[in-house]
Amino acid sequence: MYEFSVFYIFHFIVFIKLNCTFEIMNSSKYYLLSIDLEDVRFRMDNGKYLPEKLVINVIEYLSFLEKHDAKVTFFTVGDIAVHYPDLIKEITKKGHEIACHSLNHGHIDNHTPESFYKDISECKELLLKAGAETVIGYRAPRFSLTSETQWAYGMLAKAGFTYSSSVLPAKNPIYGWENFGNAVKIMDGIIEIPMSIYPPGNRFSLPFGGGVYFRALPYCLIQYYFKKHFQEQNFCTGYFHPYDIDDEVEHFRFPEIKNALFHFLLYYNRRNTLKRLDKIVDNGYIFTTYADFIASLDLPEHE
Repeated sequence: MYEFSVFYIFHFIVFIKLNCTFEIMNSSKYYLLSIDLEDVRFRMDNGKYLPEKLVINVIEYLSFLEKHDAKVTFFTVGDIAVHYPDLIKEITKKGHEIACHSLNHGHIDNHTPESFYKDISECKELLLKAGAETVIGYRAPRFSLTSETQWAYGMLAKAGFTYSSSVLPAKNPIYGWENFGNAVKIMDGIIEIPMSIYPPGNRFSLPFGGGVYFRALPYCLIQYYFKKHFQEQNFCTGYFHPYDIDDEVEHFRFPEIKNALFHFLLYYNRRNTLKRLDKIVDNGYIFTTYADFIASLDLPEHE
């Protein structure tokens, strides 16, 4: 999850009172909505005592996507394949893409190249065993692929991956590759599709197309960011989690979150996530999988 900073909270407060309307209609614009399929309970000491909601939430996503005849990518942690193999089969049966999100949600900077290769190889094997047809994509937990860990691209290529969506091209207190840029690039043989941010090159840059930001920012601002972003690119990336639509679960403290405000925002406005996504579809944006999107690309030359 992309960590909030004081600057981002300020940005939210500045825009929360906006009352604006923007018309967005362009059927050639692609929204790469993706689901980071993980269960936070597995990373908590008392996780087994928390309610199990992952399957219920994923089924709700699948119903929403079926209603819109939309296909997306599920970046899946290996332990999900172990505990919920039938869910992997159901996602695949519906025509969605399964991609790798690490074995146990470990951040890249906690790995050596050798241990990282082992991690992604084992995750890929588990996903295939659970029912995924192919696994060609990868997303780093918390977007932990940075300039310091770009050796990971070589390991991804070695393990047979085609693409990654692991870079947050903005300054961030935890992870971020500030000067990476918004464009698709080929890095050591791997196609990198970075998180979409707006405004670009700004200390208030936000990954507006997913997660907390998609829920917390005023929707008119979300519309504005989509419109401005699509004036420069024909795709926008966004990420969600199973819990992003769960407004009924008992509140508990996420293991990585210490700040009370951040904790509040993790639960804020979950009830409207799918309603907002409905509006994105109504505005003419097309959901597609990462695999289908890269198949259509006129790829840049190797770095």
